[in-house]
Amino acid sequence: MPVVKAETARPTKVREGLARTIAYTENLMMAVIDFSDGPWKEPEPLQHHVHEQVTYVAEGEIIFFCEGEKEQHLRPGDIFVVPSDRKHGIQLLTPAARLIDTFSPIRKDFL
Repeated sequence: MPVVKAETARPTKVREGLARTIAYTENLMMAVIDFSDGPWKEPEPLQHHVHEQVTYVAEGEIIFFCEGEKEQHLRPGDIFVVPSDRKHGIQLLTPAARLIDTFSPIRKDFL
């Protein structure tokens, strides 16, 4: 899958208010995450996984929570990093948001 074109991509509906489009190689994955169910009154439950994660906030505003760190209010253009197995999560502050996640190794649970 060398190219994913926006006009032909078919996002996967993960749940109501959450869609995901992915591209990946053997060791690296990018996921475009579109939220449309905000703002949230509460943060999502914290999660953790073995994957290293770097996320770019493309649209919307969130609060980012990461175990051992101070919560951060993030806006478009901000980036957050999650080490392997670190508990983390977000709270959506705007009606919609787009996050660009990268993972290594790939998230086989996303396939």
